[in-house]
Amino acid sequence: MKKLNQYLSQFDVSRETLDKLKTYEALLYKWQKAINLVSNATIKDAEIRHFLDSAQLYDYLNNDVQSVVDIGSGAGFPALVLAILRPDIEFSVIESDQRKCTFMATVSRETSMNNLTIHNERIENVEGLNADVVSARALKDLNTLFGFATMFEPKFCLFPKGQNYAQEVAQAKENGWSFDFEEKQSITDENAKILKITNLVKTQ
Repeated sequence: MKKLNQYLSQFDVSRETLDKLKTYEALLYKWQKAINLVSNATIKDAEIRHFLDSAQLYDYLNNDVQSVVDIGSGAGFPALVLAILRPDIEFSVIESDQRKCTFMATVSRETSMNNLTIHNERIENVEGLNADVVSARALKDLNTLFGFATMFEPKFCLFPKGQNYAQEVAQAKENGWSFDFEEKQSITDENAKILKITNLVKTQ
């Protein structure tokens, strides 16, 4: 995981933490043989396409962030990577696929993670859960994500997006969403951006 380690070196991440990420990677390769955790087209380059792509959100988690809800978590990206990097933050993941939840629980156990809660249910069925940040990766368009995100009353949202993000922004505004956003270039894909959404309100 040379490229991931190089990126994380700027944050003074411990060797123990890096070892936990290696354990996660090994479990991903092992389980992928039995169940489709991630696309087979990306598994060979998992360090970049999944681990580094998730780790680049680390910089957004300042000291004011105490809780994160990740929706449609799948194999745990970005939530489990960030939970390993930030054990001081409480992470909740929501995933309807029982097998993927079992995988995330295994990663949590094997990496001695004490800051992760797994919700094996549909996003719209989750109640009584609030968070400082809502994240989602490769799940739905912004209009749909916003409907889910407001359930958790976040201070801001983090949504990695592809090259069509501007169309999604326009569509969300046409559908009555008011929000501010900052875009940042992804370090793993020249056509991708990370969107930080603030002041999210449905106006109509």
